[in-house]
Amino acid sequence: MDNNFFGEETAEILGLGELRVGTCPMGTIGLGSCIALILHDRRKSLAGLAHIMLPESHGNTDRPGKFANTATNALLEEMEKLGSTKFSITAIVVGGASMFEYSALSLNIGERNATAVKDLLHEQGIRIEHEETGGKVGRSVYFWPKKKGRLIIMRADGTCIAL
Repeated sequence: MDNNFFGEETAEILGLGELRVGTCPMGTIGLGSCIALILHDRRKSLAGLAHIMLPESHGNTDRPGKFANTATNALLEEMEKLGSTKFSITAIVVGGASMFEYSALSLNIGERNATAVKDLLHEQGIRIEHEETGGKVGRSVYFWPKKKGRLIIMRADGTCIAL
């Protein structure tokens, strides 16, 4: 995808099911029921981002960024290889919208994705620093790992949050 957002030529923009770890700005566009999981180590100005599509891999390992369980583990492993520890990592969880009206028979993937990611983070002892999940509006996320980390969430309804 195009890697130039907000004038950042070094930005990594991830597509569905992708993940990255690094110090450069990163983002993902068009989250509906998907989750953007950002793990951040302020000490190292290092972050990992995954654009998670589904809650469980059921043994599928070919695209670890696609599933909550494999993405969480893959991000942690890559960050630990670069010197991070679980104690220095915090999480940001964004997405998991219910984009369509659903009935009792619906799968409600957005809610299941959000629950799976939060449960996995809890199991790993990773504190969630910021969460914006649910609702009926899609989102895009941009994150700058340097220093304290800068987060921008752009909602499909035109509103924007900057932290």
